Amino acid sequence: MSPGDEHDYRGKDQGSHPDDPYSTLGGTRQTRTRLPDGDAGHPHARRPARNSRSLVTITGVVVLLIAAIAFANRGSGSDDAAAPGAKSPGTAGSATAATGTKPVQGKNGTIASGFAHDEQGAQSAAANYAVALGSAEMFVAESRRSIIEATHDPAVAPGLQDSLDTAYSPTFYKNVGLNDDGSTPTGLTFVSRTVPVGTKAVKMETDAATVEVWCTGLVGLSGQGSTKPVTETWFTISQELKWVGGDWKISSSSQTEGPTPVNGDNRASTADEMAAAVDAYGGFTYAR
Repeated sequence: MSPGDEHDYRGKDQGSHPDDPYSTLGGTRQTRTRLPDGDAGHPHARRPARNSRSLVTITGVVVLLIAAIAFANRGSGSDDAAAPGAKSPGTAGSATAATGTKPVQGKNGTIASGFAHDEQGAQSAAANYAVALGSAEMFVAESRRSIIEATHDPAVAPGLQDSLDTAYSPTFYKNVGLNDDGSTPTGLTFVSRTVPVGTKAVKMETDAATVEVWCTGLVGLSGQGSTKPVTETWFTISQELKWVGGDWKISSSSQTEGPTPVNGDNRASTADEMAAAVDAYGGFTYAR
C-alpha cells in the first residue's frame, strides 16, 4: 500500500506502482490470478464491471495479508514441487464435519493455538491465521507484533516485524483513509475482516503442510462522509506451515484472486448500518 519496489510471495520483483495506494504495502504487491468470465455452472455469466474506485478499494483486504507474510517468504523454495514422501490429499475438497478430535486446545492472546498435529489441525490453523492477518488489529503496532508472533515461525518473525514497522508509515495510513498515527478519523469505523469459506490440504507431511484457504473479506471506512466505503473481495491464500514448538506456524504464504461468485441483488446497507454491524458482530474461532 505504500509506493516502492515490491516482491511477490516468492521474492520475484513485480515492479513499482506508486499511483495505486491500495495495491502496495511496504513495497509489496499481491499476486493475483484473473479468472475466466464464466464457469462450468454459468458459462455465459460475466462479472459486473467495476468502477475505478471499487477496483482500487477491493484490493485492500488482500494487501493486509501480503504485508504480514511477504518478508517471511523471501528466500523460500518453490511451492510447486512436493517433497519426497509427501502426502498429496488431491484436489477434491472434503466436507467440514465433526471428526471427534478437538482441533484447538487453547489461545495465544486472542488467536487460537494448540492445534492438533495432523491434517485437521493444519487446516484449522491456516483458517484462524488468515482471519488474524486480515484484521483491523494489524494496523496497530502493538497488536500487529502480537499477531505476527502468534502466527509465524520464530525463525522469520523478527525480520518480518521490522519490515512491517517500516511499512505502516504515516503515508501508508493516509492512503487507506486513516490518520497519520493509524487511528480512525472521528465519526468513522475502520473495517478489515477476513472470513474463510473453506480450506484444503494440498500437501501433508509429519511436520509440514501446505493449506489453501478460500476467503471473502471486507475492507474500508464506514460512517457518514466516508470516501472509502466498505467493499468485499474474494481470494485464496496458500500457507506453508511448519510444526514448531508444539504448534503449526506460518513459514511462507502466497495469494491469488478468487474464486469470485457473481454479485447478487442484495441492497447495499447504509454507512450507519454497516458500522453498527461491525460493532455488534464478533468473529469466530475456526475449526476443521
